[in-house]
Amino acid sequence: MYDELTRNDIKKIEEEIEYRKLVVRKEALEAVKEARAHGDLSENFEYHAAKKDKNKNESRIRYLERMVRTAKIIEDRSADDEVGLFNTVTLYMEDDDEEETYKLVTTVRGNSLQGRISIESPLGKAILGRRLGERVYVAINERAGYYVEIRAIEKTADDGSDTLRSF
Repeated sequence: MYDELTRNDIKKIEEEIEYRKLVVRKEALEAVKEARAHGDLSENFEYHAAKKDKNKNESRIRYLERMVRTAKIIEDRSADDEVGLFNTVTLYMEDDDEEETYKLVTTVRGNSLQGRISIESPLGKAILGRRLGERVYVAINERAGYYVEIRAIEKTADDGSDTLRSF
C-alpha cells in the first residue's frame, strides 16, 4: 500500500525525519545515558521511560522513511469549477438539510475535527474531480450511502500550513 502525497508533503516528512535524527535522537540518547547513571536498571523507571521514548522516535523515523519510499506523488492542480486537492468545498447534505464546509487534503493531513478530509475517505473520493452544482452519491459501503450537492468551491494552494498527522 502507498500513500498519495504531494511534493510539499514529501518535503515536510523529510524535514521531520531530519529533525528527529539530528535533534530528538540526540536528546533521547542523552536521556537514556543520564537515567542509566542512576543505578540499578531493573527498578529504574526513568531508564525504562527514556528507552521507550528513544524506541518510539526510531520507530517514527522508520515509518516516515517507508512512507516517503513508497509514496505515489500526486498533483494538486484542478480546473476552476472542479473540486481538487486543497480546495475548500461547501456541501449541502441532503439527509441533514444543512451545509458543511471541508478542505480536501492528502491522507497525512486529514483531520475531520478541523474540517480537513482525506481524498481517500468515502466523501473525499466521491467529490474529488466533481464540478460545482453536481449532486454526488457518497458510498459508505455496498448497501449504504448518501447524497451531497457541491455548492461552493474555494481554490486554495498548498501553503504547507496544515500539520502532518503523528501516529
